[in-house]
Amino acid sequence: MKTNFSMLFYLKKQKNYTSGLAPVYLRITVDGERAEVTTNRECEPEKWNSHSGRATGTKENIKSLNAFLDNLQSDAYEAHRYLHENGKLITAESLKNRMMGKSEKSYMLIELFKDHNSKVASLIGKGFATATHKRYETSLRHTQAFLKFQFGVADINIEKVDNAFITDYDYYLRTTNKCNNNSTLKYIKNLGKIIRICLSNGWIIKNPFVNYKGKIKTVNRVYLTEEEVQRMANKSFDIDRLSQVRDVFLFCCFTGLAYVDIKKLKISEITKGVDGGLWIFTNRQKTETRSAIPLLPTATQLIKKYSNHPLCINKDMPLPVPSNQKMNGYLKEIAAMCGIDKILTSHIARHTFATTITLSNGVPIETVSKMLGHSSIKQTQHYAKILDLKVSADMILLKQKLGHRYD
Repeated sequence: MKTNFSMLFYLKKQKNYTSGLAPVYLRITVDGERAEVTTNRECEPEKWNSHSGRATGTKENIKSLNAFLDNLQSDAYEAHRYLHENGKLITAESLKNRMMGKSEKSYMLIELFKDHNSKVASLIGKGFATATHKRYETSLRHTQAFLKFQFGVADINIEKVDNAFITDYDYYLRTTNKCNNNSTLKYIKNLGKIIRICLSNGWIIKNPFVNYKGKIKTVNRVYLTEEEVQRMANKSFDIDRLSQVRDVFLFCCFTGLAYVDIKKLKISEITKGVDGGLWIFTNRQKTETRSAIPLLPTATQLIKKYSNHPLCINKDMPLPVPSNQKMNGYLKEIAAMCGIDKILTSHIARHTFATTITLSNGVPIETVSKMLGHSSIKQTQHYAKILDLKVSADMILLKQKLGHRYD
């Protein structure tokens, strides 16, 4: 990065100066920013040429002073060259420190990453969600493992994080760590935030991500069809735990709640809405955005079914929700018993709400986005892209309207 760099030797007279020698100072200016360096030398004002920044005369002491100032000027140029060639930030202060032999503070990647995560942890509930902090902690562990694998070190100076580092980290995540494309890019993106902090603070001047290219791939989201939802709803189970997990899953299918949100949902968050019917009013744990969801008849019936369940009464819960691990394990059993050839997880219920229950039945995407608690409609558009059945149904209606009008 090109900088405007200049130097000036001058006499610095004190306010109470009357006569005698005055100290000689060096002023370093970089892009309008100044720093002063004392030369520890003095000169008589009448023998000082302010235009050349040197003393005038042929005496030995004058020659010695000018030679010393020439050497000091060379030191300044050398400091500038060093900072430039090593890709370090060039400021008036950094030049001054380099000339005076002051050691530069080293900023270490893992140390900065930990500090960032610590701040995120302290802001949970104040702009950050627990899931966000967990994601950064996972990224930190992957970065630590990469440093150990690639360099055999526990930490590295932030100035050594260059494009080759980013490229090697990407390769490590995809191969040794066996991350898919989107997971790899998310971990790289989290590292990128640490880099942006360093850039904004002037700890580095080159962005190692400038030539890094990565593109998120669209993932085909799994969801249940209307026939599969009906098949699961009609299935009778002899085991209570399977019946309860099926009901929790169906409740999410008809409300769009994610597992963490149904797990923390309270009866008190289900109240009458603007239409007089029951609504869920809650904040999504992941994004802290508000969700307002009118209850469909199936969801209302499920709440009534468990209104006298001991766990629901004691914990003010609408349904008895097990741990996510247990729920996903039981869902695999349920899928097999219902003849559903899909790997079911609790989150597929949310996908089913977005696709089969709402968008496929003509609910506007803006409304679906609001109920899902998405912070951007772009998140909801991922669901709309996979609805070939909806496209087909809409075109059938269009064909009926047009008839043979243009034959």
